[in-house]
Amino acid sequence: MKKILPAFSYIFHPLFISVYAALFYLLISHRYFYGYEIVLISVQVLILTVLLPVCVYYLLNSLGLIHSKIHLDKKERKIPLAIQAILLFILIKQGFGNVTIQELHYYFTGYLISTLIALLCILLGYKASLHMMGVTSLTIFVISISAYYSLPMSAIIAFFILCCGFTASSRLVMKAHTMDELILGSLIGILPQIGLWYMWLLPSL
Repeated sequence: MKKILPAFSYIFHPLFISVYAALFYLLISHRYFYGYEIVLISVQVLILTVLLPVCVYYLLNSLGLIHSKIHLDKKERKIPLAIQAILLFILIKQGFGNVTIQELHYYFTGYLISTLIALLCILLGYKASLHMMGVTSLTIFVISISAYYSLPMSAIIAFFILCCGFTASSRLVMKAHTMDELILGSLIGILPQIGLWYMWLLPSL
């Protein structure tokens, strides 16, 4: 089991969470969009949340501002988190300002808030698990979509909850985080998503 668990750290790497959320949403609501709109949304998310951050990482690495390829220390996390926040803000303002895709708009708004809180924690000397922040926010998003569209997704929700547990276990096995850091990351991922329910989900129920 210890050999399998580390795979969850790579599958649910923070870089991929935004893409998973967008693809899940488009899979559920594809009938409301034209084909070109689906491609446009997917490309926007891929570029701003995966490709650009990867390019920035290699730039920072070449400048000597980041040395680790897997586990970034507290100091090394500041610039990537700040850049991620900027890219998420651009994505929200330019890609998801339209009310027809409010689900993604509010998900990424919640994820932006989580990112800013994680950055604040770093500035205050605390380290939160970005893996748990990502996978828990994704799980809450799945629950939100299930409720919003009144779709029975018990099995899918259970799957993502299990993935949260496996991801947490993988971070412990890899000695990347303490239990407190995992709990802090989970809370940072969950609370902003639930807080935003009052703006879009609860009024529609």
